Amino acid sequence: MRTAPLGSGSTGAAPVGTRLGQRLSGLMVGLGLVLFLGGFAWGAVAYRPYTVPTGSMTPTIDAGDRILAQRVGGGEVRRGDVVVFKDATWGDTPMVKRVVAIGGDTVSCCQDGKLKVNDKEIDEPYLPAGEPAEITDFPTVTVPKGRLFLLGDERGSSLDSTAHLTDAASGTVARSAVDARVDAVVYPMNGMLPRPTGFEALGTLSSPGPLRTITAAVIVGAVLVLAGGAYGPIAKRTGAARARGANAEPDR
Repeated sequence: MRTAPLGSGSTGAAPVGTRLGQRLSGLMVGLGLVLFLGGFAWGAVAYRPYTVPTGSMTPTIDAGDRILAQRVGGGEVRRGDVVVFKDATWGDTPMVKRVVAIGGDTVSCCQDGKLKVNDKEIDEPYLPAGEPAEITDFPTVTVPKGRLFLLGDERGSSLDSTAHLTDAASGTVARSAVDARVDAVVYPMNGMLPRPTGFEALGTLSSPGPLRTITAAVIVGAVLVLAGGAYGPIAKRTGAARARGANAEPDR
């Protein structure tokens, strides 16, 4: 006996959608996975997460905020940067402060209520509204080469360079003590730190890190994976709807 050929009622699995659609779907999923996983891998290499324990950087960074800091060498630090550093004289634990002067600079406070660096008054819009640039005046400090002078944005409570003026290094910290430069506050979602434009007259500011590019890669990758993965179910449903329409008997 010969077996009859399978009819249209066969339960065998068949490809759904067009061949071109299937290829594009696979390409979208593959590219999306590269962007999604690559973005996370890039972020893990380029950034370190920290939780800030104190309010010494308020209102820029509040106590308990979670930040992402780009891994950079101390030689890349510029005036106005918010950095994570560790110095044994300061307690040998990671601290977050703003760089207001670098090696060779002179810094003092206060004149007309403002910080002065290299005889230029610095506009600091990141300070708490109505607060002076420093609670107590301090004499002019010349920052040694290869070192940094750091202050907290909450000048009234920050244990910063002004608290170490009597140290051998006059409150300064070595560039080599810097572990990372803060790019953004990620919890709560405050986003990228504002540019410290008050220091532009003194030299080039640091460029933002690749965080925006990394975030875009992860988002685009996720969208491509979801869109590519959705092609099969959508094509199957569309094909089933067409089949039902083709098999429907005409009205008599």
